[in-house]
Amino acid sequence: MDAAQRFDLNTTVHQAHIASQKLAQLSHPDRNQLLRCLAQILQDRKDDLLEANTIDLEVSRNLAIPTLVLNWLKLTPERLQTLGLMLNQLAATADPLATGALSDCMVASGYAKSHPRGVVAFIYEAFPDLALLLAGMCWKTGNALLLKGGVETQHSNQVVIELLHEALTQVDLPLFGTQSLPCDRNLSITDLVAGDLPIDLVIPYGRPSLVQQVVQHSPLPTLQSAMGNGYLFWSDSGGVDTARSMIVTSHQGFPDAVNAIEKVLLTPNIKQSRLTLLWSSLKEKGFELRGDAALAAEYPELILATKEEWQKPYLQKIVAFRVVDDLADALNWINRHSSHHADCLVTDSYQDSQQFIQGVHSAHVFINTSPQFLRPSSGPGGSPAIGMSSTNSFAPGVISLDTLLTTKQIIQSV
Repeated sequence: MDAAQRFDLNTTVHQAHIASQKLAQLSHPDRNQLLRCLAQILQDRKDDLLEANTIDLEVSRNLAIPTLVLNWLKLTPERLQTLGLMLNQLAATADPLATGALSDCMVASGYAKSHPRGVVAFIYEAFPDLALLLAGMCWKTGNALLLKGGVETQHSNQVVIELLHEALTQVDLPLFGTQSLPCDRNLSITDLVAGDLPIDLVIPYGRPSLVQQVVQHSPLPTLQSAMGNGYLFWSDSGGVDTARSMIVTSHQGFPDAVNAIEKVLLTPNIKQSRLTLLWSSLKEKGFELRGDAALAAEYPELILATKEEWQKPYLQKIVAFRVVDDLADALNWINRHSSHHADCLVTDSYQDSQQFIQGVHSAHVFINTSPQFLRPSSGPGGSPAIGMSSTNSFAPGVISLDTLLTTKQIIQSV
């Protein structure tokens, strides 16, 4: 970048920083009014957004954008309707900036108060509706937002920022608090995250290559968002129906299968009849099945999974199976190879469940229940959420309103 471009970026981020201070001072009713205003504008202009999205889809197909990303990119009236419901749901939730619990000591008393992080930078691939949802979440929590989408969603993002600015204008708030950054080469990811800029949180969202690029170059607090490559250990006591249901529903996340189970570990004691039953059921659901060397040699219907596959997400309806010695061996393998955001166990043994909970290094652990991720209701208390981050992240777990907040401790003399 030349000096003028660097100055523009510096000015933009500092303007967002100043605007974040005004957003943080907004009353809860005013923040809710802003969210309801955005929901109404989205309803009024949904056709404009769908038209722009159609152009993006046509251009992206010509650019040979992968089908996975095209599915993330494609908006539908139903998807926008769900987004509007989520925005109104956010407006109806309690104030996340409310004062926390009191504490007392002999010479002073104090309390914890939730506080906005400040300026959030969202670097994302496709998902134009996700930019609108995160903007709503930032407004609810009093944060400013910088949006850097990919070239595949350029036309959609132009309408997205128009909707956001229209809402800000209607309630007389500075437009600098929510800005869209260039998606072309004039502003690289490194330019945004590696500089000495007042950005308080970076959220990358998309394929692992994008997330890793941001994480590797960012000295700023960064969420290592994760999707796919969830592991399931199917213990000898676990039921076939439970395992099948957990796998199938995990791939039915909306609008993307964030917590998809893509790897299954089992012991040598598992009965062939149970495996055959599970595999037949998965094949009927359109899954491709793979296995380690031992399983692939014994069962020709399994495709051999390479060494590299065990620590990478497929982000498709593919499940690979591997034999491990026991629960301890399974935990060791999962802790080395999973995405560390959602790992699962099927068992009828309480002892096994406790050992798994204590031993697995995952932000979320699911025992005999599906890890299915539904964006409208996967946050705390059934609130909207963006996605998941791994235990290696700045803030492990569900990316929700709580993720966009920090805590101040206020102590005063009695």
